[in-house]
Amino acid sequence: MIATNNSIHQNLGRPWATFMVDAYSRRILSVYLTFDEPSYRDCMMVIRICVARFGRFPQNIVVDNGKEFHSHYFEQLLASYTCTLKYRPPAHARFGSIVERLFGTANTQFIHELQGNTQIKRLHRKVTKSVSPEKLAIWTLEELYSAFCEWAYSVYDQRLHPALGTSPNDAFVTGLATGGSRLHRRVAYDELFQILTLPAPDQRKRKVQPGKGVKIHNIYYWADVFRNPEIEKSMLWVRYDPWNAGIAYALAQGQWVKCISSYYQYFQGRSEKEIRLASAELNQRQRNYGRKLTINDRELVEFLNSKFAQEGAILKQRLRDAEHDKVHKIIQNNLIPEPKLNLAEFAAEENNDFPGDESSNEGKNCETISNLTAYITEPLEYYGEF
Repeated sequence: MIATNNSIHQNLGRPWATFMVDAYSRRILSVYLTFDEPSYRDCMMVIRICVARFGRFPQNIVVDNGKEFHSHYFEQLLASYTCTLKYRPPAHARFGSIVERLFGTANTQFIHELQGNTQIKRLHRKVTKSVSPEKLAIWTLEELYSAFCEWAYSVYDQRLHPALGTSPNDAFVTGLATGGSRLHRRVAYDELFQILTLPAPDQRKRKVQPGKGVKIHNIYYWADVFRNPEIEKSMLWVRYDPWNAGIAYALAQGQWVKCISSYYQYFQGRSEKEIRLASAELNQRQRNYGRKLTINDRELVEFLNSKFAQEGAILKQRLRDAEHDKVHKIIQNNLIPEPKLNLAEFAAEENNDFPGDESSNEGKNCETISNLTAYITEPLEYYGEF
């Protein structure tokens, strides 16, 4: 599938899709589209979407042996939420049959029905200018993701699954009735959860430089708490936002604090990938002139605002990031359809107190969740390119 940009009518390439699937019910827990190659960013987004929709963090996740699944970030994130990571055996396709079949279903039932799909490219001799996917591309990433979510969460969810004899939604509800809702495992999708799912740099601790702050990817970030003499020159755990180079987070005195770049107005909204591309290009230019190879945030700002950053790979990445921002707004604004469950059967269970809470009989209220879904077991996660 070729996605485009409506403002300048430029093709931006083929997006990658990431699915998280409940192996028991075949229900799609989360789906994410991006132009970037498979990386930790996709892992982060499908987990965020899953927690946002269901209020649960999977207990077991089965993945293939992709490089992004062997990263320290992914392993640490799952370990922090006591999630067991399982790798499917290499060269044994049957262990990934569930998610592989899902990609085939998504292609035949949805992608291949859209204008601009690349199915015809399998027969190269039949590809002419009139039927070329590049010429017929009309879908933006935002429109494609909205339609994809509607298909995954509403259409596919309600259709009869041949392997189950029922729909994924009904199988999911049956599993909820059998295994229970497990309210004590609820995970709140709040600011703390979003910070904990952010990646850390290679050196996870950074030194607080007096008057400058912490340095991440050649950019200094500052927070007022760094004025504390006890924090100056100390090593702090840090996290950065891969889609907003203007902010970062540091763990100071047991709390995560938001740090702002000294050039926030220039780095705001710029992705980590754009910063890396700009840094590599700037390093190459300095190397050609025999200059130093270390760059600072001021030099980055000057280069990003120069004409050299208005073309080539950096310009294309900016256009892609603009589409990514629209997709993220869809996710943040809760435009993804809520899980369709008949919770009437579990009303009595949801109104009960948490297990082991003996003080509930004394009149203390127990927290309940309105849009509750099943506790997730054995989800599969895989990548594919349309």
